[in-house]
Amino acid sequence: MLVLTRKTGDGIVIGDDITIKIIEIKGGGIRIGIDAPKDCKIYRQEIYEKICQENREAMQWQLDDLDVLAPSTKKDK
Repeated sequence: MLVLTRKTGDGIVIGDDITIKIIEIKGGGIRIGIDAPKDCKIYRQEIYEKICQENREAMQWQLDDLDVLAPSTKKDK
């Protein structure tokens, strides 16, 4: 892990097309700006971890479980 000390207005460049800039340091918080291509997904860590957890849970479903959830979607012949 790279650990840096930055001041307000300073930036960090990642690769050729991502720039992180320190916008404001106030109290116990730091505001940062991220300039990245639109196709680059950027998440807060806690949101990303929640998405990963939900994806893992969704992969645990069995086809039999889905049949129980959808009896009303079957058409009577």
